[in-house]
Amino acid sequence: MRTNWSIRKGEDGLDRAVERYIRYLENRGFRTTTIEVYSANLRRYLKFAGSDRPSEKDLKAFRERLFDRHAARSTHNNYKFSITEYHKMLGEDVEIPFLLRNEKLPYFFSEEEVSRIFSVTPNLKHLCMFQVLFYGCLRASELCNLDDDDLDLKNLTVRVREGKGGREGYGFITDECVRYLKQYLSIRPVLELDGRRPLFYTDFGRRYDRGSLYRIFCYCKERAGVETKGGLHVFGRHSSATMMTAKGVPLNVVQALLRHKDVRSTLRYAHVNNAIARQWYDRTMRLE
Repeated sequence: MRTNWSIRKGEDGLDRAVERYIRYLENRGFRTTTIEVYSANLRRYLKFAGSDRPSEKDLKAFRERLFDRHAARSTHNNYKFSITEYHKMLGEDVEIPFLLRNEKLPYFFSEEEVSRIFSVTPNLKHLCMFQVLFYGCLRASELCNLDDDDLDLKNLTVRVREGKGGREGYGFITDECVRYLKQYLSIRPVLELDGRRPLFYTDFGRRYDRGSLYRIFCYCKERAGVETKGGLHVFGRHSSATMMTAKGVPLNVVQALLRHKDVRSTLRYAHVNNAIARQWYDRTMRLE
């Protein structure tokens, strides 16, 4: 008699499938931040399929929904890698095409919009998180991964560990950011989790994840009346890089500050509005 191990209903079965997937990724040496993204993607995929053994039809329907929702190509590719690894764990080969990156100019928040988001953030901890994210040019996962030891208030830097591709580096912060951080640290109890002391943690004593941070940001963005498209990545990466390039910071410096491995990634931010371009043109295109 053949036993059907497929789990058709119930959150418990879904949780077991995700836990099994997490252990599989850990045994294969995947980084913690990658595991968090892949397991969150898998949970949404399995919940949509209603099974821990999605069929080819389920996969096709799930991808169609991503297209219907106008998901970014990077989102499609993230799901591709997450889903492919899961089916590989099950001993199944699935073919999901890789979508080439769209080279359209990225969205970004203006300086005025960034200032408005800062000004309406009512919680000191959340304000510190947003300031470190923006001034440090951090990814959301990098912010969530920060420990107390990564913060250097004297030299105005934060150390980035296990960044994209497992790379490490440093981000800069400003005097204003340090001033708020000192206030925050003076009232925040030190908490140890898994032998580490997270710089930011939730009121429930857990390290922040990108989902909870995103919800806080969306609330503050709406409160500020900012309608420009974009979330945490647009805020911490696109907006910072755009502001620097618009003010004439050399691309190789922007590349270093964003910790890009390839300058071609930085070139996406080499766009400025016509008014600023005209100012630089008039200032420099003069024959002496």
